[in-house]
Amino acid sequence: MATLGFIGSGHIGTKLARLAIAAGIDVVLSNSRGPETLADTVAELGERARAATSEEAARAGDWVVVSIPLIAYRKLPAAALAGKVVLDTINYYPFRDGEFEELDSGRTTTSELVQRHLTGAKLVKAFNNINDGHIPALARPTGAADRTALPIAGDDPEARASAAALIDRLGFDTVDAGPLAESWRFEPDTAAYVTPYFADVDALNAAKAKMVEEIRSGGGFRTRPPADPGAPLSADRLRALLAETPRVLTADRVLR
Repeated sequence: MATLGFIGSGHIGTKLARLAIAAGIDVVLSNSRGPETLADTVAELGERARAATSEEAARAGDWVVVSIPLIAYRKLPAAALAGKVVLDTINYYPFRDGEFEELDSGRTTTSELVQRHLTGAKLVKAFNNINDGHIPALARPTGAADRTALPIAGDDPEARASAAALIDRLGFDTVDAGPLAESWRFEPDTAAYVTPYFADVDALNAAKAKMVEEIRSGGGFRTRPPADPGAPLSADRLRALLAETPRVLTADRVLR
């Protein structure tokens, strides 16, 4: 029986866990606060779900989803993740994570930074460019005419293929963007980031403007992206967005 481990069980993790269970995959959830804090989530998910420590979730998973703030990436259990295909959903937000000069300058990408810590793992960037509410809203069976595509990137071709097969089971097509060095093409404020999956882009832009005001006034933002039914994004359209997007350095990002 296939198992999907989770290090970080917030908005993205729990929604992916539901899709995994619907696809017949067992899930092992973990977070930074301990397995006991996930009792309600596990009870809601049912018998295919259990809670564990991060190390246990890493060792249990045939694949492992990492969904934590970038500032905490050095706490990932590198030894337990050695040899694993790790789906990295992490994005860099300086207002939350502090400043990383090598990311600000464009010398490396967020996933390359995480991969350096997880030396024995096979990292694949995935699920970082879609709003968590659109994960269940846009998932479709294989072959559906309105199926949505997500980008992936990774340095190991076999790991990318394995991640693509998992993502297919979860309800999405994939577009292979190449190695981790190319994962900037779907990081925040690029053409493929979040906006193409929104049906009501005007409402999203209004929310983003409010987020920027909150960030500039000090601290993080309280505004969440608006509820939205989602807009399917085809693989062909996603390829075009990835190809045409310019590299956006952190200093020029909207949500800085």
